[in-house]
Amino acid sequence: MKKLFLLLLAVMANVLLVISQPVHVTKANYDLPARFSPKKISKMVFSTSVDAHWLKKSTRFWYSFETPSGKSYYIVDPAKKSKSLLFDNVDMAAQLSRLTKEPFDAQHLPIQKIKFIKNETVIQFEVKSTLVDEDKTEDEENDMKQKKENKAKAKKDNKTYYFEYDLNTRKLTLLDDYKKPKENPEWANISPNGEYVVYSKNHNLYWMDKENYEKAKKNEKDSTIVEHQLTTDGEKYYSYGYNTKEEDNVEEVKNKDNRKPAYITWSHDSRYFAMVRTDQRKVKDLWVIKSLSNPRPTLETYKYHMPGEKEAPQDEILVFDMNNRDKVIKPDIKAFKDQDVSILNYRRLASERDDDYVPTRWLSKYNDRLYFQRTSRDLKRIDVCYVDIKTGEVKTVIEERLNTYIDFNGIALINNEKEIIHWSERDGWGHFYLYDNQGNLIRQITSGPFHCERLVGYNETTKTLFFTANGREPNEDPYYLHLYRIGIDGTGLRLLNKGNFDHSISMDDNQQYIVNNYSRVNTVPESKLIDNQGNDLLFLEKADLTLLFEAGYKFPEPFTVKAADGITDLYGVMYKPFDFDSTKQYPIILYVYPGPQTEAVNKSFSVRMDRTDRLAQFGFIVITVGNRGGHPARSKWYHNYGYGNLRNYGLADKKAATEQLAYRHKYIDINRVGIHGHSGGGFMTAAAMLTFPDFFKVGVANAGNHENNIYNRWWSEKHHGVKEIADTAGNVTFEYNIDKNSEIAKNLKGHLLITTGEIDNNVHPGNTIRLANALIKANKRFDFFMYPGQRHGYGDMTEYHFWLTGDYFCKHLLGDYDTSIDITPMNNEIERK
Repeated sequence: MKKLFLLLLAVMANVLLVISQPVHVTKANYDLPARFSPKKISKMVFSTSVDAHWLKKSTRFWYSFETPSGKSYYIVDPAKKSKSLLFDNVDMAAQLSRLTKEPFDAQHLPIQKIKFIKNETVIQFEVKSTLVDEDKTEDEENDMKQKKENKAKAKKDNKTYYFEYDLNTRKLTLLDDYKKPKENPEWANISPNGEYVVYSKNHNLYWMDKENYEKAKKNEKDSTIVEHQLTTDGEKYYSYGYNTKEEDNVEEVKNKDNRKPAYITWSHDSRYFAMVRTDQRKVKDLWVIKSLSNPRPTLETYKYHMPGEKEAPQDEILVFDMNNRDKVIKPDIKAFKDQDVSILNYRRLASERDDDYVPTRWLSKYNDRLYFQRTSRDLKRIDVCYVDIKTGEVKTVIEERLNTYIDFNGIALINNEKEIIHWSERDGWGHFYLYDNQGNLIRQITSGPFHCERLVGYNETTKTLFFTANGREPNEDPYYLHLYRIGIDGTGLRLLNKGNFDHSISMDDNQQYIVNNYSRVNTVPESKLIDNQGNDLLFLEKADLTLLFEAGYKFPEPFTVKAADGITDLYGVMYKPFDFDSTKQYPIILYVYPGPQTEAVNKSFSVRMDRTDRLAQFGFIVITVGNRGGHPARSKWYHNYGYGNLRNYGLADKKAATEQLAYRHKYIDINRVGIHGHSGGGFMTAAAMLTFPDFFKVGVANAGNHENNIYNRWWSEKHHGVKEIADTAGNVTFEYNIDKNSEIAKNLKGHLLITTGEIDNNVHPGNTIRLANALIKANKRFDFFMYPGQRHGYGDMTEYHFWLTGDYFCKHLLGDYDTSIDITPMNNEIERK
């Protein structure tokens, strides 16, 4: 009897043990990810923010906002706290139908290119017909020929109607004889006064006047166009404006005599223009082969400076005087070996966004000072300088020096350019500092353990600075961005857009009113209008996510964990299957990007779901989480944590975060961990699989810079560090050494898929191929995929890549995946003809 009793107890214990064990998810769900393809999402979610178009002659702005009911257009007058329809859609559709003899309805108004004219009382816009335009003008035919000259036959376009609508009378007028102004060609750099147009041709600078430019807009091949050559010594890779990147050898020959852009910046009065001319002749070549070129593959050659290489590009500044075209100022800007130089430009006004053309202007409104910044190759030294145009002399105004790399956010000239606002991390946090224009520090304007991000504006009347910052508000994710104001004397700091959300703003030119868009990953986006004191003036919009929720969408969940040090807080987001069952246990996948320029962790609502929400629908928990060294929007210590250890610095934090979440949530299976990422995330994915091979079981590494010694010098030397060595004679050389993924290929235990674009000229395919070579030599089984004809982002093969990734994780984490030849969800979205 006793033995029977003990046997029953053992059986019951085993039953209870089985019951208490979570059910492992082993069935892949292909229906849910198919339901949330980018194409389908675009028909569920429309506008999620207010994109303000500020007007020039008032503080008003207009915007459009689209929902499943259609698109509406609004005009907002902040001074009156009023919002009204720009026009009534039903009435507009009726007027359009009457005037064109074509049917239009209120929900589908194809209105484009709205422009305010006639003292902002009339709007002008375009509407595309549903009918093919058989009666194009000669000028329009010429335009088509120029744009499609490489095609055997140009396709006919739909007719375009042009209208004017009087906002007071509500009358619509069809402009029968309207001749649309010709669009400015890409090569044209137009002076602020419109009198000069500068461009490059055969590597030299040219200019033409306004009259000849109008001829060129009509027909670039017009033989009567008068051009003036400014320089004669330009050559390939020491050009005055144009580089051949992304042109193959055939295209380069074909386009050699075409007009091309010249990247110049004008003085505000149009007398001078300046440029950085870069000598790349000694920089070594790199190549990709375009296998899909017709009729045969072609070679694309470009200059690419790799870390540690001595053959660096050399920058110089040139200033041209349009009153004395034979005179070229070439200031002596040398300070550091292999320095990088850039001219500081004037910030475009909010009201300029709808202008047909906005010239690039240098920072100072006066033409006697050209401001620029120069950076040492090791990025530990930055100078803010200006060139005295009258003498050609260079004056250093601000010097920044650190023992790690320096980030530079530009400067602002204020108070009639007598003072300078400069951003610096010299006290360990990003803050603003005030200097006089001779470079004397007056005071630190902002201070404290938070990060100032961007200077939004400065009001000279009230002496008030407006800026965005994060990490200051208690009990919030420290990455949430807010708008603040502060007196230039450092007093009166005030938060303007309150609320525990991530905020994005648009401010008018006079710093009076702000459009504030705000959300979190788990809230519906909203928008409102506030004033420069932080007062709410008007609620504007709330995104309509009805169709998204009807399809089964559920918000992700933000979380906080500790880094591997047990002290530093890390912030992440968890994405679950929309049919999530807490009694089951799911594999977990990390979507990663190591930084240091970002952590790729969403803070606001987004419909870009492929790498997170959508991937989870196969039957996974997907997370994104930060890591020390991964983001500049925290302390300088946090940002620079990986300096000198670019391969491994973020991995311990990713592992620790995953483990902590598994401790908290029994529905996470810590024995089935996957990881994937693109670019730096591809690099990190492979590094994780090889550094913690018993923890990370499956990885998909895309376009990864696995060998940072053959990635570009600017990113690799900056974030990892390069050693500058000067000998006793003052000769300077640079030493660079970094750990590579290929060196630890022997550690692979899990399933790894590595992918690359065939013609990736950012992270060269050689990075992935070298890792493949090392894995082969280590006798490892792995998977390799190359996307034909694709660059760094995979372009029109992105959707294919999503399903390839999904298949791989389903196969190796769930043990179940689609084995059919066709990717049926993709085929289901194709309209058969």
